[in-house]
Amino acid sequence: MRTRIAFQAVLAALGLILLSPAAAQAHGDTVKVAMTGQRDGHVTADVTWENDGDAVEEAVAATVNAVSADGTRTMGPWRLVRDPAAAPAGWTTAESLPPGTWKVTVDVGFPALGHGELEVGVPVVDPAPPTGTPDPRPTAPSPAATRTQTVGPAPDPTPSAPTEPASGSGLWWTTAGVAATALAGAVVGILVRRRRARR
Repeated sequence: MRTRIAFQAVLAALGLILLSPAAAQAHGDTVKVAMTGQRDGHVTADVTWENDGDAVEEAVAATVNAVSADGTRTMGPWRLVRDPAAAPAGWTTAESLPPGTWKVTVDVGFPALGHGELEVGVPVVDPAPPTGTPDPRPTAPSPAATRTQTVGPAPDPTPSAPTEPASGSGLWWTTAGVAATALAGAVVGILVRRRRARR
């Protein structure tokens, strides 16, 4: 049983080996890798046959490597996958590069040899503002608020003179009356004494 499975695997491998040269002879023996840049950090490239420019319909075995501009960071190796948002020749990476400037290289080993490289700049994307952020622009008061604020009598522009309290005024007049009565009584008493003394 194991011998039969091994034999079938060998036949399948031989078939791939025989078919690959046939495809290469039809389109050429090399592929062209045209680096097109990046989209949201994902490297993008077009892979075509170099001789006739046809899109490579076969599965592409390729590795993607990236080095930062200062050489301190490396990303990859990643593999190329079909780009559904591009033309039939479009390929991309499932992984994305962080913001910065990167020197990206792509090396294709199947169905034929190919190489491409490009300096790619990934911009910094600002985060979206939170939905609860208040609007910094001043807002005019609503008509209802204006009406509420203007309800009531208008203030009198002329200041009123200070008035003496009613209780204080009555107390002053009462004290003055008592003093006048006492003074009159004293004068009458003195006059009566003088008249008696003359007699």
